[in-house]
Amino acid sequence: MVLSEFLKEWRDDSPTVTVKTSGSTGIPKQIAVEKNRMVASARITCDFLGLKRGDSALLCMPLDYIAGKMMVVRSEVCGLRLISVEPSGRPLQGLEEVPDFAAMTPMQVYNTLSEPKERRMLTRIRHLIIGGGVIDDGMAAELRTFPNAVWSTYGMTETLSHIAMRRLSGSNASEWYTPFESVGVSVNADGCLIIDAPKVCDDPLTTRDIAEILPDGRRFRIVGRLDNVINSGGIKIQAEEVERLLRPHIRSPFIITKRKDAKFGEAVALLMQSVDVVTARNVCRRVLPHYWIPRYYISVTALPVTETGKPARKTAEEIACKN
Repeated sequence: MVLSEFLKEWRDDSPTVTVKTSGSTGIPKQIAVEKNRMVASARITCDFLGLKRGDSALLCMPLDYIAGKMMVVRSEVCGLRLISVEPSGRPLQGLEEVPDFAAMTPMQVYNTLSEPKERRMLTRIRHLIIGGGVIDDGMAAELRTFPNAVWSTYGMTETLSHIAMRRLSGSNASEWYTPFESVGVSVNADGCLIIDAPKVCDDPLTTRDIAEILPDGRRFRIVGRLDNVINSGGIKIQAEEVERLLRPHIRSPFIITKRKDAKFGEAVALLMQSVDVVTARNVCRRVLPHYWIPRYYISVTALPVTETGKPARKTAEEIACKN
């Protein structure tokens, strides 16, 4: 979708617009979302960040998805001046003007940090929000030194972009997300996060994200997805937690997934790109708890990802089961 098409859809008489989900845990689907709730979401974000009419906002994400659409809606609702570039892995490449506000994926930030000129421009963006994927410890450490506000966001298509943020830059950097004032959070019996955001959702939304909530009842962190729990011989292993421990030691792309196993029911599998199997096995034995060590090591030419750059975990599991 191009910008003119979405603006036409946004400005027509229909009370809804169509948005595609990311497909990170399955097949992407189309859902209709209410324009008035998108307006509410836009105002919440702009108020939180202190964005003012006339501030510039960078659109560098595909307009098929909620992240791209919401950047346009924020500009329409709050009077931001939209700078639109073709979605790519290096959104600041060739850009002459430093935007006041930008939203990027971790992959876009990673690529930008590796280019000195673009990195300098990135440090000058007054409000940078990052969503749609995991921010590893190395990137977080680099962003902590940035002079302006950098945030990691938490949300999904159903919540019309983010409902909580955590600071990545400066002395207030934290691993705990703080929900917006109008948002309440809790967990269910499975430990999954429940979001009560009446301004953007009709009813409380039960996610499949396993979360920890601090005693204040508001700040939370995400441990992983319920879908990504590997039950190996009765021991429940969170794929994202295994990845977190391995990330400082394996620099090439990889995904922890699972496959059926005659002995354990399910077993941990490491899908890796351009990594020697012997080296990977030695790293896992050195840094992981005994029961978390992968039973299967699978080399692939390229890891499966969704259109938005997230790990395509269902596809990864299918690959593991075929090898």
